[in-house]
This record gives sequence, structure tokens and C-alpha cells, in this order.
Amino acid sequence: MKTACPVTIACFGEILWDCLPRGLFLGGAPINVAYHLSRLGVHALPVTAVGRDFLGDEVLRRLATWKMDARFVTRLPRRPTGTVTATLDRAGAATYQISRDVAWDRITVSPALTRLAPPPAAILHGTLALRETANRQALTHLLAVWPQALRAVDLNLRAPFDTRTAVAFALREAQLVKLNDDELFQLTARPRRGARALELAARAFAERHGLSRVCVTAGAQGAALLWEGSWLWEATRPTVVRDTVGAGDAFFGALLAALLVRHVTPAGALASACRHGEFVAARDGATPPYVCDHHGRARDI
Repeated sequence: MKTACPVTIACFGEILWDCLPRGLFLGGAPINVAYHLSRLGVHALPVTAVGRDFLGDEVLRRLATWKMDARFVTRLPRRPTGTVTATLDRAGAATYQISRDVAWDRITVSPALTRLAPPPAAILHGTLALRETANRQALTHLLAVWPQALRAVDLNLRAPFDTRTAVAFALREAQLVKLNDDELFQLTARPRRGARALELAARAFAERHGLSRVCVTAGAQGAALLWEGSWLWEATRPTVVRDTVGAGDAFFGALLAALLVRHVTPAGALASACRHGEFVAARDGATPPYVCDHHGRARDI
């Protein structure tokens, strides 16, 4: 989708190289979402940091190839660009070994970023980049200067960095939260018994944290959206999975684009997000090449 779009979504957090058996793929949940938003016609704005090293050079080269706005990707001379070693099981599910003390642990908020006009319609972040105090302070500053921006949070818990401090910080001002079913049951300590277990857990989670909009992905089963009291469910369609890296990020990008750009109903946005996640899960890596039509429907290029 190449149409002009006045909507900007800032994506704050980690940018890194996923080291997969099939090669190196640029990733990190915020940059993955930013990529998919850009395919969907949104002005996605990564707010992150890389090192002054070869991998940092490659990050900026890749963003230029994707025609993404890299003005606020800071380069740090004393910290390396982030990496993650991802191991896939037979079903394509990934486990991760995340490097520490890297550039995205020290994201810089420049005066030019805070003066952005018009300001972003939303600011998206997760919890991984909140493992360091400096990033929590930087994000707090952005939330203060962009009070009208939707606070969209993908919890994306990654042990051992899924600390109470990071999770509590992420949820404190969240307005739309995405998490998967494992994370939901972990955080609510509720049993997975009965057909309504997911809905009851989501409602308990929303009530505890004062949320009116919660999205829960449930892998091959589908996804749900608790939207201002209404419970919506969308089942997945049959998909030949290549790997699941980035499928949840594609889902969230499509959900935000549908809600904030195309202004479709919550049920329609949920369906669109599921189709997008399925599309990416059937391809290698988190950011396969594709284009979208004006309805947000993806096709390979």
C-alpha cells in the first residue's frame, strides 16, 4: 500500500538481528510492528538505537531499503547493536537468547522527536526495552509530551527480563494491550479450564489494570478482543506455518492500522489482524517482502 497517510505511529524499543537457522533477519518487536505498519500505509517511526558497528550499518541500510523513517534511530559508539539467537522447534515456535548491554538499552529522545508535528496518533512499546531505567525514563518523557497518543502495549514477555517492574511500568498508562494466552494465564494465575477460560481471564486482567481494550492471541486457535466490555473472537484459517517469528507483530500492526487508519469496526480489525498474522507465519522471518491493497490485504512481491 503506497497511499499517503497522515497517521504516524511511534514504535519505541528494541531493534536487533534475529539469528535464525536460515540466516540473519532484522527484528525486535517494535521494529517488526513498524515494518508491517509501513507495508499497510502508516508512517511508522522507529525510536531505538544501534551501535557504530557493522551490524548497525546494516540496520540503517535495511531501513533505507524498506523506505522507513530512520531519523530517530540513534547510533551509540560504546554499545553494540543488539542480537538474538532464535531456535525453532518442529512446529516453528521460537525460543530466544537475548544479548545484554546493547545499544537499544540506551534509547535517546532528541528535542526534534519531542517537537514532531503533527504528533503521533499512537506510541507502541513492549516490556523488553524497559529492562533498563534509562529507557523507562525516556518513554516516560515521550508519554508526557504526546498526551493524546494512544498507548499501545505488546507485553511480549521474554524471560528473564519479564520483571514486575517492567510489566507494571508498561501497564500503568496502557490503553490497548496485546498479549498471548500463555502470558494472560501467567499474569492472572487463572486455570485453563472450560471454553470460557480465556474470556474470564481477559476480563479479570482488564479489571485489575483498569483497561477497556485487551487483545489476546491464542496461536493456531485464533485471537480475541475485549473492547469496552464486548468479547470478540476470530478463529484462524488453515495455514502452512514456516515460522512464527514476527507473526504476532504483524497481527498487532494490522490491528492498529485497521483501527487508526481505516477506522473499521473492532471485529473487522480483529479479522484483518488474524489474516495478516497468518500471512506472515506462512513465510520466512519476521519481515517478508509484500505489499497491501487499500483494504490491508497482503500479497507477495
